Amino acid sequence: MVYRFSKEFALPLPIDLRLTGASVPVQLRAGMSTIIVGANGSGKTRLAMECERQAGATAHRISAQRMLALDPSIEKISEQTARNQLRYGYNDPQQYGGVQHSRDVHRWGQAQPRFILNDAGSLLQVLFAEQANVGVAVNDAAEAGMPVLGRETVLRKLKAIFHRVLPTRSLATTADDINVIAHNPEGTMSDPYNITQMSDGEKAVFYIIGQVLVADFDSAFIMDEPEIHVHRSILGRLWDELEAARPDCAFLLITHDLEFAAARAGRKYVVRSYAPTTGWMIEDVPEAEGFSEELVTLILGSRKPVLFVEGEQGSLDIAFYRACYPDWTVIPRGGCESVIHSVATMRRNAAFTRITCAGLVDADGRDADDRAHLAGIGVSVLPVAEIENLLLLPAVSQVILAKNDFSGAELETKLAEVKAAVFADATVPDNVNEVVLGYCRRRIDQMLKRIDFSADKSVVDLATSYVTQTGALDVAAIAAGIQKMITDAVAGDDLPALLAIYDRKKPLLALAARLRAGSVNEFTAWVTRAIQSKEDDRLRVAIEAVLPKPYAA
Repeated sequence: MVYRFSKEFALPLPIDLRLTGASVPVQLRAGMSTIIVGANGSGKTRLAMECERQAGATAHRISAQRMLALDPSIEKISEQTARNQLRYGYNDPQQYGGVQHSRDVHRWGQAQPRFILNDAGSLLQVLFAEQANVGVAVNDAAEAGMPVLGRETVLRKLKAIFHRVLPTRSLATTADDINVIAHNPEGTMSDPYNITQMSDGEKAVFYIIGQVLVADFDSAFIMDEPEIHVHRSILGRLWDELEAARPDCAFLLITHDLEFAAARAGRKYVVRSYAPTTGWMIEDVPEAEGFSEELVTLILGSRKPVLFVEGEQGSLDIAFYRACYPDWTVIPRGGCESVIHSVATMRRNAAFTRITCAGLVDADGRDADDRAHLAGIGVSVLPVAEIENLLLLPAVSQVILAKNDFSGAELETKLAEVKAAVFADATVPDNVNEVVLGYCRRRIDQMLKRIDFSADKSVVDLATSYVTQTGALDVAAIAAGIQKMITDAVAGDDLPALLAIYDRKKPLLALAARLRAGSVNEFTAWVTRAIQSKEDDRLRVAIEAVLPKPYAA
């Protein structure tokens, strides 16, 4: 049974929405998602309202302000009445001035942008009524001796998707009730609990699946902030399932979760600002040479300048950078070469004319010439070989000890013990050899990447050029140089100088963990919390004081 409730204006798919002030139309296509990203205050909620208005009866919009009051004991009513109430807020919109007027007044509380949507009860009424109608139709066919054509109810589809998205949960349904069963790791199942007792995350998943499945055929499904209450680890899987379940619908997802937006396939737009008189400043996410679409979405979706850094998502590096550079959008790029490439690419790319950027890389034994060259292209250099080494700088170590109730002579003694342990590590020949080899490998790799054979016109020229360019690299001298820097730092009792070149990451982090009782994992977890603390910001302030101040351009 396909429901079409109104003969009023309904813009059929495909749709190109023309928004005031926008330089490009927002395209909605069946079977595809369109994603709009924007920071808080950029007018996303009003944009969702305008998209709904333009799409007319085709639109099925879910607002960011929504109440998930799921109670299966709700009064059971006819399916069409329930569907009308769900979509338009009134059981017969034609008696109340039509679809648009009924929707504005009843569903959206006089078209208020911040009105709290409370339609979970209507959703359950649709699910139960549709299930009952299918049951009656199947029973009538059987009584008449006609073939019983199998038909899956919406509630049954919801159950299947819910379990695939949340494999440790399944739904048990009857004619008038819904319960949840938890599947334990050991293979057993818990006692059922009613959906009224679901967690916020479970309710959100149930509600979103239900709304998508009951949407009218060929709907423009508009979802404001789909990430609310849904863990990022399942958010992508949820929308993969929903897009597959409703290929007839176009999805418009409006979000400020840049990572979710970047990971989704589909047309993407960035809303930068909104003013009642001029409308929205919207641009589509362009193709940018040298960057993936995901990265372009992350960059354009932020109002802040971009800071490219070494490291990966979820690493201790990123916790440091995001805490200490709150006015920047921090984007990890892996190794130093990727950071340098990203800064250069972004600064020369016309797609980012309104976005500024900078980079930040580890010291890695760079000399003054290297640092000057990097500064010239917008890349700053840390004062240490690895960002974890910051924790061993005396000014930072003192704060860690103070936060763990050390003071006076006891603090100084502990500080001296950790310092001595670092120097002891740097006097072990195998350890020094490890650092020297790593340094030499990186220098050789950098040199090989800079070799240029473009001027060679023959194989002989190429061979000669290769010998000449690689012969200029004196590996023994490089090794001797870095080894002397280590020896001099130890002999001079200069811990900051040693930490600038000594990159034994795990052993040094283990030594830093001695500043506080517990394992290395416990220490890194504590550091992550401490650097983000709003109540006691001493650690963040100490680390900020030794970090470089990048310049956005």
